[in-house]
Amino acid sequence: MAICPVCNGFEKLEATCSSCEKNMEDSGRIMDFYDDYSAYMPIDQMKLEDGYPQDYQKEECPHLLKCPSCGYDEVKFIKE
Repeated sequence: MAICPVCNGFEKLEATCSSCEKNMEDSGRIMDFYDDYSAYMPIDQMKLEDGYPQDYQKEECPHLLKCPSCGYDEVKFIKE
């Protein structure tokens, strides 16, 4: 089982909004937003069902980034 350096606080995720050039905020793993219980499910199991077919094989953690200025959001894959 791989470990996400952003989820575990080893690294900070910084990104610039492609729409307005402001700093984006990391909202955490995308699969935590699927339903009320997804945040409590095993991470590797959720990767098999999250809609990103390669994230489990490539050991990547999909994070939701959101711009507080314009509302633009995107998913960034973090290497575990």
